[in-house]
Amino acid sequence: MTHSLIEMLRYKRPEGSLTQREFCKRFLEPTFGRPDKHGNYIHIVGKKPNLCFTAHHDTVHKDDGMQQLVVMNDVVSIADPKTSNCLGADCTTGIWLILGMIEEGVEGVYVIHAAEEVGCKGSSALVSDNPKWLGQIDAVISFDRYGDKSVITHQMGIRTASDAFAKSFAEALNLPQLQADDGGSYTDSNEYALDVSECTNISVGYYGQHGVNETQDLDFADVLLTALCLADWSKLVFERDPTKVEDTWGYSSKYSKSDEVNTYQLEELVIDYPHKIAQLLDAYGFTPYSLMEECQIDDMSQYYNYYDNYGSRRGKKYLG
Repeated sequence: MTHSLIEMLRYKRPEGSLTQREFCKRFLEPTFGRPDKHGNYIHIVGKKPNLCFTAHHDTVHKDDGMQQLVVMNDVVSIADPKTSNCLGADCTTGIWLILGMIEEGVEGVYVIHAAEEVGCKGSSALVSDNPKWLGQIDAVISFDRYGDKSVITHQMGIRTASDAFAKSFAEALNLPQLQADDGGSYTDSNEYALDVSECTNISVGYYGQHGVNETQDLDFADVLLTALCLADWSKLVFERDPTKVEDTWGYSSKYSKSDEVNTYQLEELVIDYPHKIAQLLDAYGFTPYSLMEECQIDDMSQYYNYYDNYGSRRGKKYLG
């Protein structure tokens, strides 16, 4: 079945692009039908399922169109970095897994979100709509994580899933290599964290995401799909209280759904983990120039001075 994943990976799909629409029409709409008003595709298998499985249909490609791929030793990558800036396994592999699970009749609410790569816009709007099925969901499981070992418990330093859930997920799939990982970034599943007990991202076997060296391990994708279709979901443990916020320092407090995003906490994260935040921004394709433009920072003199000093110590390194 991995031949279909390879074909799906050929589509470069920046949000709002023609190729994105063509991809959705070809691969999603035969199963999901038409999207909701926000561009999300939703399909329910079973009666009142308590698990929600998600992915997103946009990628971080700079241009749309089709790309040529290379497959070697069950690993797929782009053929020419001059014509494509990434593979797009984030989150094409997640979509492929979901289509396989639906085909096998695995019960769940399946959601393919729009506009994740440009700010989780589709998932945020969907949660705000408060669909009827959301109230019965105990876990949101997003197939949107690099590597082959992670069950995400924290996103941007805030707990979104319990360690007990992470352990039970690995047991349910009989994949002991999967381990709790508190190093997650902000993704679609985080948008559900104030409503749903366990919100996680699962490794699907891609590496080097968002860059020209991105690859997908086809072998692991096959193993994971088989495990998902054979999983004993009754083993899952739902322990986290979604009304409480717990960060990586162990702080816990009651949280109201009406509260705004905690800007202070984000500032503290940037101060305490500048290198990790910089790595995350770099992975998302930001340069100092583009980030300053996005944040509407006009005075660049101090940054020129910094780079002058930096260059004198380590050899010139310029913005851009």
